[in-house]
Amino acid sequence: MDRLTPQQRHKNMAAIHSMNTKPEILVRKYLWSQGFRYRLNNPRLPGHPDIVLRKYRTCIFVNGCFWHGHKGCKYYVIPKTNTQFWLDKINRNIERDKQEHRKLASMGWHVIIVWECQLKSKIREKTLESLAFTLNHIFLQNHSITYKPVGEEDEIPMAAEPIPDRYGNTAE
Repeated sequence: MDRLTPQQRHKNMAAIHSMNTKPEILVRKYLWSQGFRYRLNNPRLPGHPDIVLRKYRTCIFVNGCFWHGHKGCKYYVIPKTNTQFWLDKINRNIERDKQEHRKLASMGWHVIIVWECQLKSKIREKTLESLAFTLNHIFLQNHSITYKPVGEEDEIPMAAEPIPDRYGNTAE
């Protein structure tokens, strides 16, 4: 049985916010301090990602372990009361998250999920550093310059050489 009255439980549940949570603010402050610039909760993207880095074409979701069903996490514990309701709710959240991530991927966005448990004080620094490393890797991968191999028959004129027109004449 629940130790709280329905009114007290309602007040507790209403106090839980979906934006500007402590874990989300931790990630945002770290990213800002490292020079990453972002937008928050973009309404044009599926799932309204918590953090959107357009330059990196990346969306970051900071998920609560309980609300998003983090399997194997000690913070993901199904309540003993009203169990079926909570299982259904969390499973709907998991399915919705998967669909939104697929939509974002099909639109060409990278999706990164940071779990609440990964931001606990013991492993927070390691998690945030790996997030920055991943973002830098994505940026380098997306913006790498690829050169076409030049064969002997394909000669590219040097910068100081005049470029011939389609008739073979060079402008002087």
